[in-house]
Amino acid sequence: MKAYFFLLVLIFALRAGAIGAQPAVASGSDPREIPVPPIRTGLAPLPGVYELPVRAGLPEVLTMNDGSHVTSTGQWLRRREEMKRILEYYAVGRIPPPPGNVRGAERLSLAPAGGKVKYRLVNLTFGPERKLNLHIGIFTPADRPGPFPAIIFHGGTPPGAPLLPRLPQGPNQGKGQDVLLLVGPVPTAAAPAVPGPDAASEAEKTAARHAGVFRRGYALVVFQPNDCAEDTTLRNLDGSWAFRNTRFLPAYPNYDWGILAVWAWGVSRIADYLETDAAIDAARLVVTGASRNGKSSMIAAAFDERLTGAPVVTGGGGLGAYRFCGPRKSETLDIMVRKYPNWFSPQLRRFSGQRDRLPFDQHWFLALCAPRPFLALEGMTDVISLPDAVRQSVAGAKPAYALCGAEERLGVNFAAHGHAFTEEDWTALLDFADKHLRGLAVPRTFDRFPTEAELDEALARSPGK
Repeated sequence: MKAYFFLLVLIFALRAGAIGAQPAVASGSDPREIPVPPIRTGLAPLPGVYELPVRAGLPEVLTMNDGSHVTSTGQWLRRREEMKRILEYYAVGRIPPPPGNVRGAERLSLAPAGGKVKYRLVNLTFGPERKLNLHIGIFTPADRPGPFPAIIFHGGTPPGAPLLPRLPQGPNQGKGQDVLLLVGPVPTAAAPAVPGPDAASEAEKTAARHAGVFRRGYALVVFQPNDCAEDTTLRNLDGSWAFRNTRFLPAYPNYDWGILAVWAWGVSRIADYLETDAAIDAARLVVTGASRNGKSSMIAAAFDERLTGAPVVTGGGGLGAYRFCGPRKSETLDIMVRKYPNWFSPQLRRFSGQRDRLPFDQHWFLALCAPRPFLALEGMTDVISLPDAVRQSVAGAKPAYALCGAEERLGVNFAAHGHAFTEEDWTALLDFADKHLRGLAVPRTFDRFPTEAELDEALARSPGK
């Protein structure tokens, strides 16, 4: 049986190779790539790569599609909709509208940290016929009255939540290779969900790990992003992505959203529920996460006006402008669409080798947050994220913040670490939230980028150097 399966994979690969031998879709693509079947979204297509002009600089955020300049907040609201349409098409994929039917049912209640923290496991249901569900864990201080501003954290399976079955990784996932060169193995029937580790002990660990969050009067809401969309490059034999067979995706077959956008949409469903939770101050919600979770946090904040974004060490496809990535071994557009095309819109990989034709760049995500607070949390020795590319994104987004009279609400903090989410990042995040969400006096600024000399010195001192 196994031999028969691999024969099928080989046959498909050879057939796909014949297809791939035709002219490449875009300059820089590998002709051996096995195509991914397109998804019909019902939206009119936007211009193709070679119909777009070359722009060496960043596309302006305050220039409307018709060329007119944005000079008022009313025009900015209209410009935001134009930008979101462009980003959905080229960058993240078409995203479904809010379902409008989110409900939550409490499944578990605990009192970790000697009763100083309250923990609740809540199961959310929503979507078509309310068949979708997502478990979230809500930690709140128990030694003071609420409601509390909340940090929505891509933090893994909440204590007490079931462990959902996971698809295997793609055959060359995580190896720095072009994942579109292979399909298979064929996904097997999903195993049933199983209970997670002991809920009480896991709640204690989380409460201890984030004690500083609760001491400063914030709630913490954790969820497992893979319960929204499975992070795998596994493909079906027809070349389609296997992650579209599970979780939220089957409910929305006419949407070509990538994994990062699905996770971001899940964050918005959490925000829908938190608006109904008496313990949470839903007017002060922060979304955060590191690496790919930071990318998702950035998208969530850009597309949901209820959220303050605080993404951490996002790397390529995150905060840094694509047009400036590449130096210092940083992740580029070409690297991202080769290794992780399933994270993004199917259109993005067509810009391989053609980043200067992008009608947007990553600064648009930051600009869409204006005038809400947004903080970029970066690591001095995180080589995959280029500080100058982040600088360019912040500078490119500033005109939108300036238009709204909120320039100080766009911040950055570089900490002395690599690709990690550390206590120093949490402190900066809470300080920034104290300043911009609570109006507290904070004796620090969030506007300094490291110099080239400082970066060289930090890298020289980092472990393994």
